[in-house]
Amino acid sequence: MYNVCQKECMEEKTLYIATLVFPVTEDRRMVTLGDKQRGIGAGFLNGWGGGVEPGETLKQCACREFYEETGGVVISTNTIQKIGIVHFKNHKTDGTVFVCTVHVYVTTAWLGSICDTVEMKNARWFSVENLATENLMPADPFWLPRMLGGDKGIAWAEYGPHQSHLIGEVIFESVTSFDDEE
Repeated sequence: MYNVCQKECMEEKTLYIATLVFPVTEDRRMVTLGDKQRGIGAGFLNGWGGGVEPGETLKQCACREFYEETGGVVISTNTIQKIGIVHFKNHKTDGTVFVCTVHVYVTTAWLGSICDTVEMKNARWFSVENLATENLMPADPFWLPRMLGGDKGIAWAEYGPHQSHLIGEVIFESVTSFDDEE
């Protein structure tokens, strides 16, 4: 019999639409990342985010997830900016395949201080120019530095089970705007 942590760590979550938020300085030269504690991306540096709930817009999801995973830091749908979309094709151990589309945002304005939570710990600032890509999930070095550096884009990546390794190349396409921007 598994304890709760072991069972959760062994389960493979199927998530179709998600958001991800990265706090950045006004000049976008620095980004705050934290250590993901559980679920997809556990053990890697990441931003704050998660799945869209029924009746929620993408921006509402981004703000809610950021609030929950930072221990109560408030951001507004008016102060987040979409910088990208990443389509992750995921293979599960049972052979099923699904695509999770992640809408990526930055924010330069928030109220409160980021605290450790069960999802994320040890938030700290990193230079966007010299991002520690070896501590990111396998696909992230191919798209995250570009998006944080000002190149809006759409990326495609394919992962093996548990998002442990890439299958093929990560593709990145620059765009000027997104259809769903408000």
